[in-house]
Amino acid sequence: MIPKFLMNVLRLTTLAGVITCLSAVAADLPQYDDNQHLGVASCASGVCHGSVRERTGTAILQNEYVVWSRQDRHRVAYQTLLTDESRRIARNLGLENAHQADICLDCHADNAANRSARFQLDDGVGCEACHGGAEQYVSTHVDDANSRADNIAAGLYPLDNPVKRAELCLSCHLGTKDKMATHKIMGAGHPRLAFELDTFGVLQPAHYVVDEDYRQRKWSGDSMQVWLIGQTRSAMQTLSLIEQRLDTGKRFPELALFDCHACHHPMSDQRWQAGSGTGQAPGAVRLNDANFVMLLTMVQVLMPGEAQALHQQMKALHNAVASGGSVMSAVAALRQSVTRIETEAPARLNIRSANDLLNGIVAAGREGRYRDYVAAEQAVMAVDMLLSRTKRRDDHQSWLDEVYDAVSDEDAFEPFRLRAAFGRFKS
Repeated sequence: MIPKFLMNVLRLTTLAGVITCLSAVAADLPQYDDNQHLGVASCASGVCHGSVRERTGTAILQNEYVVWSRQDRHRVAYQTLLTDESRRIARNLGLENAHQADICLDCHADNAANRSARFQLDDGVGCEACHGGAEQYVSTHVDDANSRADNIAAGLYPLDNPVKRAELCLSCHLGTKDKMATHKIMGAGHPRLAFELDTFGVLQPAHYVVDEDYRQRKWSGDSMQVWLIGQTRSAMQTLSLIEQRLDTGKRFPELALFDCHACHHPMSDQRWQAGSGTGQAPGAVRLNDANFVMLLTMVQVLMPGEAQALHQQMKALHNAVASGGSVMSAVAALRQSVTRIETEAPARLNIRSANDLLNGIVAAGREGRYRDYVAAEQAVMAVDMLLSRTKRRDDHQSWLDEVYDAVSDEDAFEPFRLRAAFGRFKS
């Protein structure tokens, strides 16, 4: 769910090249890199990143620390662990407290093993949690003689690369084999996680400017490319989690991979309807397939020849999970299709395809394809991005307010209300 306090904020190169670059960039996630993490204080000097005001005449603004410390919610991630709610969650999990437990610190702080004496865990998700341990690059990354590749080789994490950025964000906002907000953790009281790469990037204050110098030194694409990459990476990570955590030999597999609202709603709320999306019978516990639903809409517009096969592979995965069939075979087939989409679809993005994607998502909404809350949430974030990309946001602001309102509370979500709202979109 998009937090209510952020709702008002929300209102306010090709991928092939990126993948080629990745062959030379096998960066570990910052939490697990080999370099020592020096702490936020190593970046906060007024002549480095701690200037109160933006600097001109330099490649960077030099006020990055101030923006992070005053405006970025990652700054308070550790402080969240000290609240009454976190103490209650820790107690329910049998932990002494939340602020010393790795299961919590892995995402609420820079929980790297290799820390300097100046490192402060209570700085939360600080500089090196995203940019990598600074031991090797802290004294050299300001040298103009050092190339971008030199800095990355020294341990700087390539956040400008949207694929690597998505992998880093998803490591906490979705999960990995090493850390995840499991059903047990959510059962103890942790909120359900939500993520969309472009939208969540917009929500946090930017501490960089994409100017000509930035474009020359780093990858830069538009919001539609970032959205597409975020969707394909989320789908890939979901498939990996299914492989790693969906052990069909257990009586109860990792339920966090399933659609929460398939079970968590009043018995009097008869939500199930027959549909072509999953092929599941009433009462089935459905996988959370929101990213795959978005991918299907995307493929129907950008790669229509692939749509039928992708749809069948999605149904095959749902059926394998429900019936105890070959989940790994279904995952492998779907991963192959997502890889092809990730490689080929970005080259088909342009202003016309942005309009077609917008109309495709709206049409799917009119058909009632977004019955599940998480898919509805992804659809609304996508239409917001696409309206902005096509410079039509002002023309549709009242309609956008209406669809945002329809997904503002996951516990009160009414799919028929959202479907009616999509029906009122004037193309």
